[in-house]
Amino acid sequence: MRATKATRRALAGAAIAAFLTGMLAPAAADAQGRSPPDLTGSWERHRAPPGDPTNPPPEASPPLKPALLAEWQVRRAAAQAADARGEPIATGYTHCLPDGVPSMMSGPFPFEILQGATQLNITQEAYNQTRRIYFGRPQVTLDDIELGFYGHSVGEWQGDTLVVDTIGIKDYIRFRDAPHSPDMRITERFRLVTPDVLWDEITIEDPEVLEKPWTVTFAYRRMPDYSILEYVCEDNREYADENGIGRLRVTKPE
Repeated sequence: MRATKATRRALAGAAIAAFLTGMLAPAAADAQGRSPPDLTGSWERHRAPPGDPTNPPPEASPPLKPALLAEWQVRRAAAQAADARGEPIATGYTHCLPDGVPSMMSGPFPFEILQGATQLNITQEAYNQTRRIYFGRPQVTLDDIELGFYGHSVGEWQGDTLVVDTIGIKDYIRFRDAPHSPDMRITERFRLVTPDVLWDEITIEDPEVLEKPWTVTFAYRRMPDYSILEYVCEDNREYADENGIGRLRVTKPE
């Protein structure tokens, strides 16, 4: 028997309600009965004075294999020289493209975390980028997904630390301009070092291009009174010229 419109609407409403109940319900306790910390809210990059224990370790350069490292150093030097000339090389922002993972975690824009029992969403203010971290699911294989800006992330709470495994980042997304292979794997460990300071320890593994795993840690400060704004790359005035330099279209007043 074909369902009536009213029945279909009721079923759809029930499905949506079930999804929201799972998403918005408090995160489940772990095997020891401990409830994880609640990370829901707005956050921004945190940089305290030197010596402050809430500062993460200094950022390390990518441990690329020798040939790739040499190429990376040449590109970095060219970018620095272009910046000094006032002719910055065009980037993804020039083309209205999002940062992707893990670059979006480096700031400088604020982001919002929405934490639930079945998943945790992180939405960055710039371009409304949203990554989704699923709980209680096994990680998929690369054959099961298409490479994307944010990849496929699954997470689990290990005590007070959220451990996130991400695969499937497309080649275009380069953290600190370092190349990577399709097999790159990103492991993040989120934990509160104080009630209002969150660390994200990011470890990138990619034996094809890295000599060893590469770990970078970012710190964020809770923003209790801040609401994420809408940020859409609309009527973008930036463009790349024939030499790949980022330019700005200036409209003359009529």
